[in-house]
Amino acid sequence: MNHSQKLHLTFWRTVAAHTVKRYEAALMKYEKMCMQSLVNLWSCAILILISLEPFSLRLKTRAKASANVTKLKPVYNFGRNFLGLDKCNACIGTSLCRKFFKEEIRFENWLSAGLKLPPSHKTTYFANYTADTENWKPVIISRLQSKFQDELSDWKICTSASKKATCSIENVLRNTERFQKWLAADRLTADLVQSLPSPLLRCPSQRLLDRIVRRYAEVRDSGSVLMRQFTDRDKLRLLYTLSVNTHPIVLQLFPGIEGWPFLRYFGSCGRVIVTPWTNSIREFYNASLEVIVDIAYQLLQITHSMKNNDLNYFFYYTSVHDNMFGTFEDGRLYITDTSTIGIIDQQEDKGFVHEINWKKDVFSCLASNCEMELTPCEKISEAQNFIKVCKDLLPNLLTDKFGSSPALQKQINTFLRLCSDKLLSANVTLQAADQLMELLKSHQSCDPHFEYRYPECKYSKGY
Repeated sequence: MNHSQKLHLTFWRTVAAHTVKRYEAALMKYEKMCMQSLVNLWSCAILILISLEPFSLRLKTRAKASANVTKLKPVYNFGRNFLGLDKCNACIGTSLCRKFFKEEIRFENWLSAGLKLPPSHKTTYFANYTADTENWKPVIISRLQSKFQDELSDWKICTSASKKATCSIENVLRNTERFQKWLAADRLTADLVQSLPSPLLRCPSQRLLDRIVRRYAEVRDSGSVLMRQFTDRDKLRLLYTLSVNTHPIVLQLFPGIEGWPFLRYFGSCGRVIVTPWTNSIREFYNASLEVIVDIAYQLLQITHSMKNNDLNYFFYYTSVHDNMFGTFEDGRLYITDTSTIGIIDQQEDKGFVHEINWKKDVFSCLASNCEMELTPCEKISEAQNFIKVCKDLLPNLLTDKFGSSPALQKQINTFLRLCSDKLLSANVTLQAADQLMELLKSHQSCDPHFEYRYPECKYSKGY
């Protein structure tokens, strides 16, 4: 609502208030007269009705004026096409659609006068989210793949069924052999996710698959490992998400509120999801030394936790990039993009871990060219994670940053060289990463700037 509309609304509210007070006073006066002269009761009643007629007219006039003001009110129109709702049920879900259309999620510029939709070709958008219409928090609205990739995926679906370039993609997917198996299944098993391109499903154990169903947030009654409460629509949405990008699934499986280094999953609408806003580590490449040291240490600490956690899952990176990690305002680091993370269950016997490498179908190619080459599960080690981090991320944070301490810089360079060399043994890589982590920890500062560990760092060496 702009300034002019606010003035209109204030004016009519004032008029209404004065009008109500005026006629309430008149009504009380006539009522008193009537009580004093019961003989004239009918005359009084007629007199009161006549006196209220102008009030009725004024109320009608005010209602009409208010309607005009309402017409001027900005309409926050996301549009089904922009969100990808027109593609459901070949979409992620609808758990947040109500908040979108109740204006409780708005693009960043929608808190000001500019109300245009941002370009649809972008994959991420800054936005604001509220649960009570008063307090707003910054969030990110993101697509699982670009608009172009979405259109390409839809084209693949149509052509897979010998249809034209455009078709009912939901009907095509429903008629596939894979989805018919999903419809008949009560439990998510390895054969139902065979040849899907996500690294999450490269070596799926039954424990992991059960967790996917139990934690799936786009159904009302989640909590069971059985899919009996899933509708056909729910099953298609889950299968589509697993085929295109498993990022929202990982966020649901291992929420940050339980201590995992992943963002909160607010929900989805069509083909977009909403997560908390963070600062990419790229923004800190030229930050102060204390900030750089803290982020580098957290990066190594998170990578260490990928194999050492209470649930005994081994998370491995297939690739890393600087937009894959980000910090909250309190300085804590999180993994903000989990699409390239695979999971191996270290708890179940090897006989129950199924390495999927069977025939491909349209679901295998929605997000790739069907020619993906993945490392066999048994050859993936913890060293792989540190090699990628030490090679592709840490040099941007730590190289040539400690000019005032050449000896410290030399130590850091040595550890980086050792932990990034894939030709060295896994033991050498892990040892170098551990030594670098300890070195960085010893140079962390205990400062209020790092809210996530202050003031605890003053009283505990663990921080």
